[in-house]
Amino acid sequence: MTDVPVDALFRGIDLTGVLANAVLGGVLARQERLDPIGFAALATLSGLGGGLIRDTLLQHGPPIALRDYAYVLTAIAGAVIAFLLEVQGGFWDRVFPFVDAVSLGCWAATGAQRTLADGLGWLPAILLGTITAVGGGLVRDVVMRRVPGIFGGNTLYATSALVASGVMVACSVLGAPTAGLVVSTVTGAGLTLLARWRGWQLPAAPSGPRPVWRNLRRGRRPRR
Repeated sequence: MTDVPVDALFRGIDLTGVLANAVLGGVLARQERLDPIGFAALATLSGLGGGLIRDTLLQHGPPIALRDYAYVLTAIAGAVIAFLLEVQGGFWDRVFPFVDAVSLGCWAATGAQRTLADGLGWLPAILLGTITAVGGGLVRDVVMRRVPGIFGGNTLYATSALVASGVMVACSVLGAPTAGLVVSTVTGAGLTLLARWRGWQLPAAPSGPRPVWRNLRRGRRPRR
């Protein structure tokens, strides 16, 4: 990641993702009728949580969100927008999925590449790329005592981050990390949008009678 124009482009997309997810945290704060501190807290967790977790696990100096003031200020701006404006309606519903999808692809790509640049292997890169993309929403949901959306009941999201991170790793192995940032971002964003459009979800665990293998384990014969 030595190409300054590409770095600047992805920093801009990264900050767009921070703003979008910070606004989403603020929208949740509005639904819960929280005060301005609640808005700021949820916006910061939603917009910066994934990157903070990644940088903490990498232990390579202070997290970038604490060194680059633009990240925290962007998250606070998202909280202010959600507090002052009623962010909802048809226009919001049409625009946000695209911004959210692009931010996921970008965060997965940059998270995986940053991990590789720190000398770790392909598996940590895929894991931390995924954490970068989905960590903020996960932390936000846990704080609000909700089952995190990435655990089921929604269209593919964490899966899209996994695929995008894998593409970034593959491109780096092939010696094309800069191109990989673009390809990985497009892959993650495209898969997320396609899953929304087609309604793709991972299968949920079946509910019903006790599985046969449990009966056999206890020495019971399955009923016919």
